[in-house]
Amino acid sequence: MSTIAIFGSYVLSHKDGVQHVLRDHWVLIEDRKIAAVTRDRPAAEQIYDKPGRLVLPGLMNLHNHCFSEAVARSHTEDGNGRRNNQSIVYTVLLPLTKRGADLLTREERLSVARLGILQLLKGGATTVMEPFRNTIPEMFDAAEEMGIRFYGAPYLFSTSDAKAGADGVVRYAGDDGAADMATWDAQYQRWNGCGDGRISLAMSPHATDTCGPDLLKACAERARELGVPITTHLAQSRAEVETIGKRYGGRTPAQYLDWLGLLAPDLLAAHCIASTDDDLKLMAARGATVLNCPRVFARAGVTAAFSRFAEHGVRTVVGTDGYNMDLLGELNAASLISKIVSQCADVANSPELIESITATAADVIKRPDLGRIAPGATADLTVVDLTHPHLQPLFDVRRALVALANRANIDMVMVDGCVLIDAGRYVRGDEAAITSAGTAAIGKIWDLPEAQAAFGG
Repeated sequence: MSTIAIFGSYVLSHKDGVQHVLRDHWVLIEDRKIAAVTRDRPAAEQIYDKPGRLVLPGLMNLHNHCFSEAVARSHTEDGNGRRNNQSIVYTVLLPLTKRGADLLTREERLSVARLGILQLLKGGATTVMEPFRNTIPEMFDAAEEMGIRFYGAPYLFSTSDAKAGADGVVRYAGDDGAADMATWDAQYQRWNGCGDGRISLAMSPHATDTCGPDLLKACAERARELGVPITTHLAQSRAEVETIGKRYGGRTPAQYLDWLGLLAPDLLAAHCIASTDDDLKLMAARGATVLNCPRVFARAGVTAAFSRFAEHGVRTVVGTDGYNMDLLGELNAASLISKIVSQCADVANSPELIESITATAADVIKRPDLGRIAPGATADLTVVDLTHPHLQPLFDVRRALVALANRANIDMVMVDGCVLIDAGRYVRGDEAAITSAGTAAIGKIWDLPEAQAAFGG
């Protein structure tokens, strides 16, 4: 039995169900579990004794897109790639990820996947839920190889070839629902439970406007048969709301999913920025979760406020979507944007936001063994170095984490009792080689004529 002891000047714990910060404690890990949290230095085979560290439960990012984020990176800021100020989903992300998945070799797709997961780990994430095109199964390979806890969510589409024309209007083509369900089933059989249980699948119908009623009902039935979460994009643009209203008798996207039986506690709905107050009340009543990703919308001048969803009683967690994969940065944005929108300084407070990517996120995916530091919990941990000048002097560690810290402060990441990041560096591979290979692969997509047209090059 392997044992590891980690000292924390601060250890995030819970007391009587309430978040609590312990001072000067040790966390003892035996194999894949937390064995003890104690003031006394325990005996262990490996000792990590560094002052000024904050030991957190492993951070959980329940909405991220490694591949599309890489395609869009440094191209879509400042409004670039938008037509008539419309979403880049249909001008850049869906068309170019579809083309890129076909263009790149298996090794090149794997290189992009490795680059994304490296960034997630270096940003402190121990768990990610990752929706991606089902023609990029290499996401599973990279996750298993690199050690992250991975909820793969291969997309299902009724129409997989949705594109915005020069006029900005989205046109939908294709009928892929049955084929995509067969692919999802095959990937479930191949991957679910791999990596000593770190690899799981989520059901991921892409969005309300790209998935028809029959596919959505089939997705819900299959997911509930297997006991896996369902994740989708919901009300992520006003154009989507208009499309659903025209197709389905004036229903909003939330009402559409409720009509089909998907609006339920197992639904993780990304974005929801174009939801009405009544939609949010309905989501709260049904027990659904909002995946709030504020920065991807902030770059377009849209405020996706964590506080708005939470104040309607909707369970809300924070993810990074297709922008920057920096979970601590996302918490900072969630805090600031919420305060601006509400004109109130105490909304989206630091304990609430930290809980959203630890204990609350674990509850969303029905993993009570994650998101908490306590004896018997699975040994997923994120350790933050608080000794940097921009974090000193230090009074409240949770406020400092949300308001002042960034991913460069991540010192250690442990998943399943295995150290993956130590002293800020990935220990299982060559970071420079991973970065170079992923960058070269994405460059082939950027060189495509359709990419040049999409980016205005």
